[in-house]
Amino acid sequence: MIDLSTTYLGLKLKNPLVASASPLSKKLDSAKKLEEAGISAIVMYSLFEEQIIHESLELDHYLTRGTDSFAEAMSYLPNNGTYSIGPEKYLSQVTSLKKNLSIPVIGSLNGVSKGGWTRSAKQIQDAGADALELNLYYIPTDTNLTAQELENAQVELVAEVKSVISIPLAVKLSPYITALPNFARRIVEAGANGLVLFNRFYQPDFDLNELEIVHNLDLSTSADLRLPLRWISILHGKVNADFALTSGVHTASDVLKSMMSGAKVAMMASNLLHNGEKVIPSMLSELEAWMKEREYVSIEQMQGSMSQKSVKEPAAFERANYMKVLTSFRDLV
Repeated sequence: MIDLSTTYLGLKLKNPLVASASPLSKKLDSAKKLEEAGISAIVMYSLFEEQIIHESLELDHYLTRGTDSFAEAMSYLPNNGTYSIGPEKYLSQVTSLKKNLSIPVIGSLNGVSKGGWTRSAKQIQDAGADALELNLYYIPTDTNLTAQELENAQVELVAEVKSVISIPLAVKLSPYITALPNFARRIVEAGANGLVLFNRFYQPDFDLNELEIVHNLDLSTSADLRLPLRWISILHGKVNADFALTSGVHTASDVLKSMMSGAKVAMMASNLLHNGEKVIPSMLSELEAWMKEREYVSIEQMQGSMSQKSVKEPAAFERANYMKVLTSFRDLV
């Protein structure tokens, strides 16, 4: 009997296929279809820092408007320092999914700064989420902001979020970090139980006819797997965290590679958005058939088997491989 189960963030999952943050979690019907098809857990769509701040400011505006018109008005208003609000629709959806699904539901927060909005992490926990994914999505444009300052701020943010929750915390990172191993270690030391590699930044394009900036959603392909595959392979065994590989998971082969690199789960969004939940049973079937043919008995058995610390040629993940690849290309010419 092939054992497809895995453990991620302390959660026992029936297989390593996880639905990553996407619009598919916005409706109970689509989430239930994913569960019925065999997905092992669902990451909620992200709740953005900007959304929380906007709603809080809007509420504050209506609560304080006209309060100076009579003396007693200020006394009944809640203290702004202790009163906060998060988008109720999001929290309600977390509760709804937990009530109607038997698989774990992981909340998702997208933010970069410390502040009152981080209390929404506690609200997501209280709504029933089994874990929380913090997405550190930030594009630095200030020429005076140093890499060290930005990294310090993000490490402090992780520590602050972790301080208000008791459920496991995963942090979704960008690949654009100069010394990623060090930053990953610092994030884990700040309280992260897991690392999700990688966040895909959506790049703007130019419309040459309208002379406008165009925002397109380009779905991933299996070719995008290589970047997270490389880094999880390097970090496995060096950083004490559960790894989730996201970006480029489209086939059973992609899942197998993810596990061998050292990931605990393989997260999908693009494949599900493009093809629907029908791809899940076939991927699981192919995964099991491959393992059976090669006499693997469990997912756990293969996890990390192709990581840098486990392979005969560790330099394949480093600069030495750059020369080897270029040489092999020249040999074809």
